[in-house]
Amino acid sequence: MTGDGGPRRPPAEGAGTIRVLIADDQMMVREGFSVLLNAMPDIEVVGEAVNGREAVRRVRELAPDVVLMDIRMPELNGIEATREIVAAGGVSKVLVLTTFDLDEYVYQALRAGASGFLLKDASARQLADGVRVVASGEALLAPSVTRRLITEFSKLSQTARPTAQTYGELTDRETEVLVLIAQGLSNAEIAERLVVAESTIKTHVSRILVKLGLRDRTQAAVFAYEARLVTPG
Repeated sequence: MTGDGGPRRPPAEGAGTIRVLIADDQMMVREGFSVLLNAMPDIEVVGEAVNGREAVRRVRELAPDVVLMDIRMPELNGIEATREIVAAGGVSKVLVLTTFDLDEYVYQALRAGASGFLLKDASARQLADGVRVVASGEALLAPSVTRRLITEFSKLSQTARPTAQTYGELTDRETEVLVLIAQGLSNAEIAERLVVAESTIKTHVSRILVKLGLRDRTQAAVFAYEARLVTPG
């Protein structure tokens, strides 16, 4: 057992090991995820947190690649903890955990800067794959679920919706790419749809994020829905 209450294997050797922090107020969840992830040769659980405040502190101390963040925790909830972690500008990506795939708090966490979400009943393979996807810098978007979630709860936003002026700096092609991102397409799928090289799409995505001041593809998808560039189908 580690000093923070969870099992840990010896640090993996070699480059490429993904370092994970698990933030959840339920001990069984923390220990279960730790066992599953530590069984993977490329993943190491480096720490745990029992509430959002501790999660923020442990991220500062450990700089994990990925934080598995429960939403409903005492002292500081997962949404506020995510917001603080993202605002700090570190390397850590946040993958939020939820019991239900349609949860208003998940939407708020995505707006706060989380890179995606994962159901707590995910299989060991889904859990590990989700960690790998987020660690690689991609967004963990289940297109149908994310689209439904964003559409259902975008009305809860307390800020003004983006206007045409907000995204007016985007070129027509960049706007087209943004819409396809919101529809859940990968870079390879967008490249195939637009008949261009995948490297070209990666360049477009980078420029979209810079121009709109967004962190990743997840926030780009949220932006597109809030701006009404994409509507429910």
